[in-house]
Amino acid sequence: MSCSTKPFGTTADGRDVQLITLTNSNAMTATVTDLGACLVSAYVPTRTGELIDVVLAHADVQGYENNPMGFGASIGRCANRIADASFELDGKQVDLAANEGKNSLHSGPNMWHQRLWDVIETGDDHVTFGLTSEDGDQGFPGKAEVRATYTLSENNELTVHYEVTLSERSVVNMTNHVYWNLNGHASGDILGHQLSIDADGYLPTDEGNIPLGEIASVEGTIFDLRNPHRLDTPLAQFPRGYDNNFCLRETEGVRPFARLVGDETGIALEISSDSPGVQVYQAGWLDDMSGKDGAAYGQFSGIALEAQIWPDAIHHSDWASPIFGPERPFSQTIVFAFSVEK
Repeated sequence: MSCSTKPFGTTADGRDVQLITLTNSNAMTATVTDLGACLVSAYVPTRTGELIDVVLAHADVQGYENNPMGFGASIGRCANRIADASFELDGKQVDLAANEGKNSLHSGPNMWHQRLWDVIETGDDHVTFGLTSEDGDQGFPGKAEVRATYTLSENNELTVHYEVTLSERSVVNMTNHVYWNLNGHASGDILGHQLSIDADGYLPTDEGNIPLGEIASVEGTIFDLRNPHRLDTPLAQFPRGYDNNFCLRETEGVRPFARLVGDETGIALEISSDSPGVQVYQAGWLDDMSGKDGAAYGQFSGIALEAQIWPDAIHHSDWASPIFGPERPFSQTIVFAFSVEK
């Protein structure tokens, strides 16, 4: 195992940005940047033994300072959507910015993944980033001390661990927003990939993608991914593909919940987490964006499988709570495990 650092560039206000690469003995690498605590690349072996990069990413610092699609992003303070960009907490009204219609999406603007994080620690197999979000930042109550740790193992597992400690009760719901293309980041669309999700239910939504409050069964619907399905399957019903929360089966601890397989390379990605849900986003709104290595990313160029607490959970007291505080810090683990199907 090894860890190396090199310059990435400078921000608009002149701060230096780094790229940090973790490498294991199988030659798999994972490169992250302190700008947004974002995953920038992951080179993994194909069935022929070739190493290819399976992560959609920007080419330069300027791309990550904007990063409107959240490439590789550590999303916070609250991932996904909050209806009407407001909620009540402990008898107080909390108002956020409405950055997607009348709703809040990923707590924008000035999102955590657009900020320069501190490099807290590096080791042969890991790097830890830190960010301080002051009381009132983005409208949320409470000061938040955030840690994001990426760890690469010898068996080709990339683990992302988030921790948030708070000065007072607040809403927290983090996720990692990496877009995967297991045929290679510049290979075109992912519609031939096979996806399975260990979920018996999903959340129906309104036109603003806000949950209606019910948990619907996937049985007999396009959302039944308990067995592998090609990712072109939903397009007849949803021309932009999935952008939906799946309700994972209730079990304790970190457990596998999704499997994605590249049709051309044989690369298989198993994802595990201790989160209650996953937002499956098929990049249906991604359109002609410039990426690294001269790549052009169009619709369905990747898929984000975002482990998280269910969207708008602050308005649903019977769902897993997104409220954390001094006595209940936020903690989340996501594991991306790579293998090859022959």
